[in-house]
Amino acid sequence: MVEFIKLEDVSLRFDSQGDSLGTLAVKGLNLTVQQGEFVAVVGPSGCGKSTLMRLVTGLQFPTKGQVSVAGKPVTGPVPIAGMAFQNPIMLPWRKTRDNIMLPLEIVAEHRRTFRKNKTAHIKRADDLLESVGLKGYGDQFPWQLSGGMQQRASLCRALIHDPQLLMLDEPFAALDAFTREELWQIIRDLHIEKGFTTVLVTHDLREAVYLADRIFVMSAGPGRVLLERDVDIPKPRDIAVTYSPDFGDIVAELRAHISEARA
Repeated sequence: MVEFIKLEDVSLRFDSQGDSLGTLAVKGLNLTVQQGEFVAVVGPSGCGKSTLMRLVTGLQFPTKGQVSVAGKPVTGPVPIAGMAFQNPIMLPWRKTRDNIMLPLEIVAEHRRTFRKNKTAHIKRADDLLESVGLKGYGDQFPWQLSGGMQQRASLCRALIHDPQLLMLDEPFAALDAFTREELWQIIRDLHIEKGFTTVLVTHDLREAVYLADRIFVMSAGPGRVLLERDVDIPKPRDIAVTYSPDFGDIVAELRAHISEARA
């Protein structure tokens, strides 16, 4: 397999107050993700999981070490990445379809031809909406959608420009259990269909084990990788597998490592 994301001895020190000592968010962080792989990152609060997301997508840069994506050093925002967060952050004055197409108006590669290709973009947005169970909702405003529906639309927005890399930062944390499990299955199916490399940051160990090929457990801050755990449950996984003994054993193992990391 091809190395798609690579962090080599990465440290990041926050220096918001002009203090040369600052606060280390991550230290000596080493991590590799293969092309097409689905990985999850778990760990105690404050371990640097979200910092890792920002480093990979070029929203922050390391104090030490190097980050590369698709074989190139990260020197700015990574245009081949799509991102979805815990808060969908939908613009309330734009209809759902227009919210989904927003990256096409911003990313330079697509912005230049947005008007010319708008008809195709609208079809693409509507196809994505249908794929997540929101067929016919493109003309609704965000405030007319439930929280789960907004999060589905947010996933469509992350995928509208056919990213090679999907970054998910706690995207389902604010949802009820049933909606969350529905979205797990949607992400599962999209990953199988599209084959994009995926990095999921989550506090939900069941979510990590259900979706990921491999799980990284991070230490308490400053964050570093303590453990890499392959998930050897065959894919695709039905939601019923979350009640199996093998699944529960992996969740318990991860919980024990995180408890130890917090100590």
